[in-house]
Amino acid sequence: MSTPRGVRNNNPGNIDFNPRNNWQGQLGLELGVPRPRFARFDSPENGIRALAKLLLNYRGKDGMPGVGGHGIDTVRETISRWAPGNENDTAAYIAAVAKALGVKSDAVIDVRQRPVLRALLVEIITHENGRQPYADAVIDEGVQRALA
Repeated sequence: MSTPRGVRNNNPGNIDFNPRNNWQGQLGLELGVPRPRFARFDSPENGIRALAKLLLNYRGKDGMPGVGGHGIDTVRETISRWAPGNENDTAAYIAAVAKALGVKSDAVIDVRQRPVLRALLVEIITHENGRQPYADAVIDEGVQRALA
């Protein structure tokens, strides 16, 4: 089985590269692919940190009218922002993440709580890479770096 692109790049959320983002441990644009798009990180912990930081930052963005509370605070809003429908089967992505978290897709979740943030990013990593290849300690370190 080949190594998924997100894992090769230490970017398990497949975060697009943007030179304005000065992520901790960001090395630049991915290498060795015909159409480079995603950021590359020096370690999976820093790639997980960046993913977690983005999820935390979504909280302050405008959510969908009539969905959840103030800001992006549901699985539907989070995944719709993370994986837009023009590139993804967003409805299936939302359903898979909500099921894994044991919540309805429009239920308010608080990503500022470590267990919620951790569970959400594990599901995003799984969906983006077809599997979740990291040891618990790697995930926990990435979450810790994001919350520090």
